[in-house]
Amino acid sequence: MIKCQKQLWKNVKNKDTFNDKAQFEIILLMNILKFITAGSVDDGKSTLIGRLLYDTNSILDDQLEAIQKANRKNDDGTVDLAILTDGLKAEREQGITIDVAYKYFQTDRRKFIIADAPGHIQYTRNMITGASNSDLIIILVDARKGIIEQTKRHSFIAKLLSISRVLVCVNKMDMVGYDELVFEQIKADYLQIANNLGLVGVDFLPVSALKGDNIVVKSTRMDWYQGSTLLEYLEEIQMEDHIAETWRFPVQWVVRPQSDELPDYRGYAGRLIGSGIEVGEEVIVLPSGIKSRIAAIEFDQKDVSKPEDGQSLVIHLKDDVDISRGDFIVSNAHVPHTSRSFEANLSWFDNKPLDTNQVYLLQYHSRLTKIKIPQILYKYDINTQELLYDTSIHMNDIGRVTVKAAEEVVFDLNSEFSKNARAIIIDPRNNLTIAALTIEEVV
Repeated sequence: MIKCQKQLWKNVKNKDTFNDKAQFEIILLMNILKFITAGSVDDGKSTLIGRLLYDTNSILDDQLEAIQKANRKNDDGTVDLAILTDGLKAEREQGITIDVAYKYFQTDRRKFIIADAPGHIQYTRNMITGASNSDLIIILVDARKGIIEQTKRHSFIAKLLSISRVLVCVNKMDMVGYDELVFEQIKADYLQIANNLGLVGVDFLPVSALKGDNIVVKSTRMDWYQGSTLLEYLEEIQMEDHIAETWRFPVQWVVRPQSDELPDYRGYAGRLIGSGIEVGEEVIVLPSGIKSRIAAIEFDQKDVSKPEDGQSLVIHLKDDVDISRGDFIVSNAHVPHTSRSFEANLSWFDNKPLDTNQVYLLQYHSRLTKIKIPQILYKYDINTQELLYDTSIHMNDIGRVTVKAAEEVVFDLNSEFSKNARAIIIDPRNNLTIAALTIEEVV
């Protein structure tokens, strides 16, 4: 990481915008944008990412040489940049995306983590996996086809996971003659969907990933569009901080080295969710309800005063408290819900339908508990966003259910603090992940 940062510092053109290299490295580490591309089959998701990497000179020489030697070419004989994100052999052979592919690149202004999600409906679960850790979703729409079912499905998932920003890229504008009216009609159609779903922060961008129009360089063939390019948009977009002064700390491990050098060392390792945690703050351990205060916070074996959201930390408490893996340390001033019953929105992945009599496992952070789903309240119609009062949930269905747990579950509601409202469901008979859910209401 340090080596990469030093190399990046050498490539920074406007060094006078930073006080020194150390300030640049700190800003770079903090200023990370995680986004996912989604869309239907052959909408150009992988090509868009490949073009973004290619035009920003973010491809290593050996990677560039490999794709130039590949057999896959575009109709005009140019290199198929989608190969850059095809990690599986089957993906390269079939020219499709099967699993989520992650790519990383940096500019002078920001560091990016990209998730390229498959467009096939049977890989919806893969798409949800990538979207669950994303700040922004780029939904691609084929300019020739307009809004289709997968567009609506992915928009619904964006709402389900509370992704704060949506960028609709109308791709393949070169295949409709760069017609402004086509772009405006798709924009109008999508705004109706966004209004029905209650999506906020929606932006639109006409592009041609194949030709490079409005990806890194502004298109001269769409002079009617006066907005930013894709790269400019990604560099400049500011994510709203919905988690200020709210934090949760799921304990992953109790650190007790019991060595001669550290005979009394006791720390609790985990990954911080949110911000605002401070040394000396009164905390409560859940689900036990025991109170204490934070004595110290460590990051990379050094004390820190104000850790950032997502950092892996070791927390020390002033009292010797019985804490195990799966427990939560939270601020006593902002306590989450603890309950054995709740309502959740659920996206079903399994080939077998949901069984209201089956015992499943709920995995939330590092805790695992037995659950039943005794009632299906309704399903969502992806096309119309209407409620369907059906009694069954099958693969790729999204619905509202009630959940009954064998022990107390520590959570926030999706509308309050979405990062602590998500969980997955596992079938104990085969250990497969069969659903993802967001907790919506306390029962």
